[in-house]
Amino acid sequence: MSTSRDRVEDTYEAQNDQRLDELHSKIRTLRGITTDIHRDVESQNLMLDDTGDRFSSFGASLAQTSRRAGEAFGIGRGSLKPWRIAMLIVGAFLVLWVSSKLFAWWFYSPVVDGA
Repeated sequence: MSTSRDRVEDTYEAQNDQRLDELHSKIRTLRGITTDIHRDVESQNLMLDDTGDRFSSFGASLAQTSRRAGEAFGIGRGSLKPWRIAMLIVGAFLVLWVSSKLFAWWFYSPVVDGA
C-alpha cells in the first residue's frame, strides 16, 4: 500500500514540477514584455522631450522674428499702427486700379470719325 501511495505522490510531485515550470516560463515571458514596455516608454519620453524642446526653440525663434519684423516695418510705439499700414496698402491698390482704368480709357477708347 505504501508503494501505491508513493507512486501517487510521485505523480503529483511530477505534475507540480511541470506546472511550476510552466508558471516560471509565463513569468519569464511577462518579465520580458514589461522590460520591452519600459524601454519603449523611455524612448517615447525622450522623443517627447526632444519634440518639446524643438517647439520651445521654434516658439522663441518665431517671437524673435516677429519682433524683428515689427521693428523693420515700424510697427510699435510711436510708429505706424497696423491699421494705417493696411489702409496704405488698400489705398495703393485703389490708385493702381483707377490708373489702369484711366489708361485703358485714354488709349483704347474707340475713335469716332465725324465724316
